[in-house]
Amino acid sequence: MDERRTLRVSEAVREELSEIIGFEMDDPRVLEAEVTEVYVSPDSRHATVKIACRGDEKKQNHAIAALEHAAGYLRRELAFRLALRHVPELHFERDKNPEVESRVDFLLRRARRSKPREES
Repeated sequence: MDERRTLRVSEAVREELSEIIGFEMDDPRVLEAEVTEVYVSPDSRHATVKIACRGDEKKQNHAIAALEHAAGYLRRELAFRLALRHVPELHFERDKNPEVESRVDFLLRRARRSKPREES
């Protein structure tokens, strides 16, 4: 698969998983989980999902276990929402950086920096 297409698919999967996990899952173990990045393999068969979790290591491990358990549900929801020939098999990993900032905050800060300043 083309590298640009792989990046677009990765971003689309990240957006949809963020919405599903953040707003539609009822499992209390994933309330503190946030999808930070998704890497889709070039053949679009596998996706590694990086998860940032708040709390101690025990809570983080429970959140990853809950997401692994719900991988079939999440994959089926992705199939309904995205027009992909192959919906990737999901593999969840804890994000190594514990001080991960929200992607929205990052994008807002970047937009403020790139906005031209008005001169007086």
